[in-house]
Amino acid sequence: MELLLLLLLPGLVPAFDPITLTVGAVSVPLLTALISYSGLPCYFRECCSEEGGVNSTALQLDFDHNVFGQHLAKQVILKGLTGFMKNKNPKKPLTLSFHGWTGTGKNYVSQIVARHIYKGGMDSKFVHQFVATLHFPHAHQINNYKDQLQEWIRGNVTACERSIFIFDEVDKMHPDLIDAIKPFLDYYEQLDGVSYRKAIFIFLSNTGGEVISQLALDFWKARKEREDLQLHDVEQKLSLAIFNKKDSGFWHSSLIDKNLIDFFVPFLPLEFRHVKMCVRAELRQRNSKADEEIITKVAKEMPYYPKEERVYSVKGCKVIPTILDFYL
Repeated sequence: MELLLLLLLPGLVPAFDPITLTVGAVSVPLLTALISYSGLPCYFRECCSEEGGVNSTALQLDFDHNVFGQHLAKQVILKGLTGFMKNKNPKKPLTLSFHGWTGTGKNYVSQIVARHIYKGGMDSKFVHQFVATLHFPHAHQINNYKDQLQEWIRGNVTACERSIFIFDEVDKMHPDLIDAIKPFLDYYEQLDGVSYRKAIFIFLSNTGGEVISQLALDFWKARKEREDLQLHDVEQKLSLAIFNKKDSGFWHSSLIDKNLIDFFVPFLPLEFRHVKMCVRAELRQRNSKADEEIITKVAKEMPYYPKEERVYSVKGCKVIPTILDFYL
């Protein structure tokens, strides 16, 4: 590193003794080669991840250690994301739509995806998050929002083809605003000289949670293993429910009608055992001892449904940090 600084900052040369300079001179060809290597500037600043894939092993481990009760989401995202990132010439952007009740892990999984593409994760300048109630709060300004959103997407993809766009609270977005994104998700090679094919769009919504929960409950009542529930058991019913629900954000949306969403990803309701896993993970992040008595107490504090069976957590794992603060 000292030799590299010597080469990059010639004004520092007088500060080094002749011996250091002699040793440095011997290494000049190596250092020149290092500097000319295209990846080196990205050591000092964040670069757009235009090429290269995702480490599927690292992503799998991250999911296994931090995401619980979501075998479908983990399978779909792992295969879909790694396959897309390996493809040097995709035909369209990767478009994922996450659905399920609050606290099931939709936001958390989108953060994991972001950090496995960019080290800065959600803080990366190439990752862009929109929250419906914050960024698009007024229905009467929908036309302004559409223009601003299109310009924002166009500008950021022009700067970095591998831009990530995350839309939270899609169920609170105006359907016209969702459809304004449609051209960027389609099978166009370019739009006004810009290619959007390497971008990633992720939608997060509570819509469809009732469909997913009912399917999971039916499986449970039939004494079937939760992990036997497959994507094809859920996806068609989920997409139809979203398309036909007025307050879904996707009501009669061209994104669904034109099959531009690659995967509808269901996030299943969490059982008591999954809530306990969430508590353990939270304790691990705090470097606190995994006290089984506290873990059980915190998990029991959560409300569960249906009222008689008490199978699934109403709030998922969302309020666990707050409850855990009380016990710790």
